[in-house]
Amino acid sequence: MSLITLTTDFGTKDHFIGAIKGDIYSELIDARVVDISHQITPFNITETAYILKNAYKNFPKGSIHIIDVDSELSVENKHIAISLDGHFFICANNGIISMIASEIKPDKIVEITIHNTLTSYSAFVKVACHIARGGTLDVIGKTIDQYKQLNEVHPYLNKENNQIIGSIIYIDNYGNVISNITKKLFQETGKGRPFEVSVRHYTFTTIFNRYNEIVNFDIQIEKRQYDGDKLALFNAAGYLEIAVYKSNLKSVGGASSLLGLDYRDSITVKFL
Repeated sequence: MSLITLTTDFGTKDHFIGAIKGDIYSELIDARVVDISHQITPFNITETAYILKNAYKNFPKGSIHIIDVDSELSVENKHIAISLDGHFFICANNGIISMIASEIKPDKIVEITIHNTLTSYSAFVKVACHIARGGTLDVIGKTIDQYKQLNEVHPYLNKENNQIIGSIIYIDNYGNVISNITKKLFQETGKGRPFEVSVRHYTFTTIFNRYNEIVNFDIQIEKRQYDGDKLALFNAAGYLEIAVYKSNLKSVGGASSLLGLDYRDSITVKFL
């Protein structure tokens, strides 16, 4: 039986998570359900896309991913099911899938037409359980060729000025801010040239690959004073991130609060 994952902006206070899992188990008593996140910022499509892209690939092929964020059905927000990279994704056609599909072409996309309910999650559950039983996408909808694009997940390349112009797309649990600039794009564009990373009033000329690379381990522990230092690095997902070393949102603060950085703020890499 395929795994079914859940990614929503429902939070954990209300009954919705329990209801969606109850629906799944009512359809498939031996289903295996895994939570990816239910703490998505409400209606934040870009944040959802980032989390989903970096989570789905860790699941086995054949997994089915329900993504219920900004998914209320309307004439402008249809529901779709997608076969891509050996996985199935069920979501609204609102751009959520564009970060994944920009690198891997979908095998099949269908617009879901089996709605018998006003709640999106009930429809998504029916589709997920149908796929888990071995059903095909053709049965639950009509094939389409296009999906909505989410332009803000992609940086702009200004070749004339040797710049990559990106934006902040996610703020993590430590308050670190993640941009849409990938290490791959940085390397392909920079080709080893010196650079400056600019965000707000701050400039970085070094990009680390680990947070603790900022530490000089030759200095005695009691003489090190790195907590709270800002740095730029490529995170484990391969995205350019601005962080504060050993940030603590309850005391020191994170890059977002300490540096005044927020979702959609501009971040630029200029090659010299």
